[in-house]
Amino acid sequence: MEKIPMTSAGHTALEAELKNLKSVERPTIIKAIAEARELGDLSENAEYHSAREKQSFIEGRVKELEGILSLADVIDPAKLSGSVKFGAKVTLVDEDTDEEKTWQIVGEHEANVEAGLLNIKSPIARALIGKDEGDSVEVRTPGGVRGYEILAIAYG
Repeated sequence: MEKIPMTSAGHTALEAELKNLKSVERPTIIKAIAEARELGDLSENAEYHSAREKQSFIEGRVKELEGILSLADVIDPAKLSGSVKFGAKVTLVDEDTDEEKTWQIVGEHEANVEAGLLNIKSPIARALIGKDEGDSVEVRTPGGVRGYEILAIAYG
């Protein structure tokens, strides 16, 4: 299997989610299933079916997180420099609207556009990789081609 790049913050967040699922959510749902069983007939017991469905989701997410974490390749952006690569914080200006945005290029499991964390597999991130400050890039988006100029690149 291919390694999954991620920052240490992303790795820590996934570990915290896994720990919460195993130590808080899993015991809570097991207790809920036991209480629902005590109510009698399971065929028409909505609480039981709901709890079993939630248990299935939790177990699936635990397996998914364990798989991701086992393949994690934690990269420390503070040790990097130069052109845009994984972990870079890139400040861009939209050449059409003059709107400035700062994105950090991260792994797909930690990406969050609202928080400024851009998936390395996204069109914008792929266009930025290998570029330097002052370079212009064209990005094909669902809304058409957008032009951006790289104002700054920072690591750490």
